[in-house]
Amino acid sequence: MAHITIIGGTGYAGSHIAQTAADRGHDVTVIARSTPEAPIAGVTYREADVTDASAIERIVSSKADVVVSSLSPRGALAGEGKLAAINATIADAAHAAKVRLGVIGGAGSLQQFEGGPLVSDSPDFPAEIKPEAEEMGRVLTDLRGRGDDLAWFYVSPAGGFGPWQPGEATGTYRLGGDVLLADEAGNSLISGADFALAVVKEIETPAHTGARFTVAY
Repeated sequence: MAHITIIGGTGYAGSHIAQTAADRGHDVTVIARSTPEAPIAGVTYREADVTDASAIERIVSSKADVVVSSLSPRGALAGEGKLAAINATIADAAHAAKVRLGVIGGAGSLQQFEGGPLVSDSPDFPAEIKPEAEEMGRVLTDLRGRGDDLAWFYVSPAGGFGPWQPGEATGTYRLGGDVLLADEAGNSLISGADFALAVVKEIETPAHTGARFTVAY
């Protein structure tokens, strides 16, 4: 059993990870601005302001084996460099506490094909969410540029991932690296449950330390 702390664990990705981790017998704590109306059984909820560096240090220096940042650059966290700075603070705290760090990103920072342009640079990529993709790209760049021995991993879902495309739990998926995964019909999809399963399995059996990976069918 691992002690897992999920920062931003009431969002779409975070809540699926919390549910899957709890179902698999892990000790799960979710950090969020508020406790959800329908909390997940077996999950501990704590309220905190992630813009407060001292709060982050307290969160990360607790008894967690792994801290997962599932924050999105939206709402109060929107703005160029804002979430990147918060995640850098989380990473620094994880390094100091010798805690493994996982970061949940988006598909926009993936390459369309090996050595090709980013998904977010595609003409079909929604302009309204491009700033979010660019910010999560900065988070990944910052992690890759660290000169310390922080144990981190970064996960990008398929292009079709979110509450508008919930899908079903199949227990199967494919893993890739920096290139968007798609099926033979060109669809890039993953359900919330199967994405969460891949993340929790990475926590249970580390295979991508110091690297980004992607999950899709």
